[in-house]
Amino acid sequence: MAGPLVRLGIRVRREDAEVALAALLPILHAGAEETEPAPGLVEYATYAPRAELPSEADIRELAGDALAGLEITEVPPGWETRWHDYLQPVHVGGLVVRPPWIAGGPDDLVIDPGALFGAGTHPTTQLCLELLLGVSEPADGLCDWGAGTGVLAIAAARMGFAPVTAVEVMPDGLAAIRSNAAANGVNVRAVWSNLAETSPPWAPTVVANLPLDLLLAVPYDRPPERLIASGFLHERAGELAIAFDMREVERSVQGEWAGVVLERP
Repeated sequence: MAGPLVRLGIRVRREDAEVALAALLPILHAGAEETEPAPGLVEYATYAPRAELPSEADIRELAGDALAGLEITEVPPGWETRWHDYLQPVHVGGLVVRPPWIAGGPDDLVIDPGALFGAGTHPTTQLCLELLLGVSEPADGLCDWGAGTGVLAIAAARMGFAPVTAVEVMPDGLAAIRSNAAANGVNVRAVWSNLAETSPPWAPTVVANLPLDLLLAVPYDRPPERLIASGFLHERAGELAIAFDMREVERSVQGEWAGVVLERP
């Protein structure tokens, strides 16, 4: 490793956060921690040796006028998993999602996030999971676009969807998906794909927890029959049905975030 790790915080204006995140994906390929350091600001943080950080010029070119500032701080040893101390079980629609070091019941969905940020705690993950659990007859194939640690894909496999494919751009995410699927006793195929450039595998049902601008940019060859999606603000939720030429049949809102279920006419 080229020196100690540092934390790079890229701060953008709240109203431009979704567009900025989509633009910053080329330099956030290893994932980003999302926080709100001050009113009206969203910070996307990545961790790397100082020599491997993107240049300020590159960041400004990608983020444009949305950029509000940069913060670089040293991080202590063990930062990768220190946040695990604050994880708590998540309850969604009768399902409990928890890490393996917290005791629970045999029917819980057990997700080890490792050094990744994906344990079912974000509102958009919970919205997707809530809408997914509401599917009355889970069957046939499902593809999870941007699967992270596999929360949604593994829940879908437990419900009875098959085959289930989890698409992820982060190599560490693929390993986490495979490990978590095995720990929960389900079969999930984890594949690497850059969703902004490559068409993901087709499935009748797609679940996608992605920023709206990235979701709208996915070059799919054939639209799914059902799309369950979140990752966007509620005031922009209506754009998805128009872009995919599908009918919105359900919407759920949590705070400023929305999740929708779309179906083919």
